Amino acid sequence: MSQVALITGATSGIGRATALRLAQDGVRLILCGRRADRLKALQQELVGRTETYPLLFDVRDRAAVEAAVAALPAEWQAVDFLVNNAGNAHGMDPVQTADPADWDAMIDINVKGLLHVSRAVMPGMVARRSGHIVNMGSIAGKETYPNGSVYCASKAAVQSITDGMRLDLNPYGIKVTAIHPGMVETEFSVVRFKGDTERAASVYRGLTPLTADDIADTIAFVLSRPPHVVLADIVMYPTAQASATVVNRSGKS
Repeated sequence: MSQVALITGATSGIGRATALRLAQDGVRLILCGRRADRLKALQQELVGRTETYPLLFDVRDRAAVEAAVAALPAEWQAVDFLVNNAGNAHGMDPVQTADPADWDAMIDINVKGLLHVSRAVMPGMVARRSGHIVNMGSIAGKETYPNGSVYCASKAAVQSITDGMRLDLNPYGIKVTAIHPGMVETEFSVVRFKGDTERAASVYRGLTPLTADDIADTIAFVLSRPPHVVLADIVMYPTAQASATVVNRSGKS
């Protein structure tokens, strides 16, 4: 039987692109999301490409996550790959004026949500002494920038959790990878700026950003390495980007 990948945040952006890319490799997909209409649409798009199984939950709801994973049919329970992609950024304000509700959303999804899903999936990997976890970090987790304090902190936590997972799971032969993208054009900035599409578009003005497909291709490459190889920590920039805050906006990629 072919390998199984569980992808969180599978209904848009990097998660959706990853599902489509892994389907090309014949990977069976457990598609996780909180928007039923989008889950159904993605399943329909993948008909004839690979087998899929939908899980409808919000990663912030630990009980819902645990119940959904525990209820997987027997043929879907052996998860080979966990792609912790679900994440968000809300607002871009100085810490002294930022909305605490935005802090809650970022910490609950980016940090606690990742932990909830991982905690539900890892025992099976440990029992089988195999598996690969890919956590979606960000350059923000490696370099704090102005007006991004809590988002950057949440992604720094992803870095630390990933490093800790790699240490704790090493005796069981489980691989753990963090991927830290720079500027990727998805719905991310629209969500961050709360629907302000003009402000979101301005983030990528004057450069060619990464795409969701670029990240998905990298995830597929990471997961396809031989058993003795793990790509532990990857930073990805568009050519125009040199750091979290240094970007060439000359209009060339």
